Amino acid sequence: MTGNHVPEQAEAFPAERSEVTLLGPTGTLECVCDVPDAADARPATIVICHPHPQHGGTMHNKVATILERSMRELGLRTVRFNFRGVGASEGTFDDGYGETDDLFAVVEWVRRTRPNDDLWLGGFSFGAFISLKAAQNLQLGQLISIAPAVGRYGFSELSHPGCPWLVVQGDEDELVNIDAVRDWVGSMDPAPDLVVMEQADHFFHRRLMDLRGLLKNGVRDNLPEPRPQQIA
Repeated sequence: MTGNHVPEQAEAFPAERSEVTLLGPTGTLECVCDVPDAADARPATIVICHPHPQHGGTMHNKVATILERSMRELGLRTVRFNFRGVGASEGTFDDGYGETDDLFAVVEWVRRTRPNDDLWLGGFSFGAFISLKAAQNLQLGQLISIAPAVGRYGFSELSHPGCPWLVVQGDEDELVNIDAVRDWVGSMDPAPDLVVMEQADHFFHRRLMDLRGLLKNGVRDNLPEPRPQQIA
């Protein structure tokens, strides 16, 4: 951007992969939207949250992008976005509070541009915390939490979002204690579906294609039925 120019808010969900600028609580939010093949399309859109901004997390993180790819291959429209202060998104890091507001701003836009779609949320690590926080006040079709950073953020203060919920955790995660994740999952009623991937570290190095298949298999039964002659 130059001067005080602010890009216009995108007023329609794009018909093909596009970079989109949305208006967030502290300025612009940088987003990338993508769409499935028309033959595969389902009436659902997923918003994906990236890992911690102060530890290199962006919407281009490999785990976030493999989550995006797997959901698009199942027929969902997808939105990834940078939290405030990351990439071209304006603002500064706000310890999870402002980042949750950023997510709400993106969700509001999705619901305005795709009002008849089921809303799904997904997040990796810090992003799993933000998406679960937001899910406390949203009606979702599915929540996906990858390597939730239990013990680092206030997961224990949050309750079950009341929707189908998939939790994926590597058994060799060097940042998140797998026993803490198991205990946290077990404290929920009902418990989310926990899938432990063997020989997987926090960033799923060398296991991303396996993660892709696991994610697709984990949520396939919760996909909404396709609509006849869907309108893009």
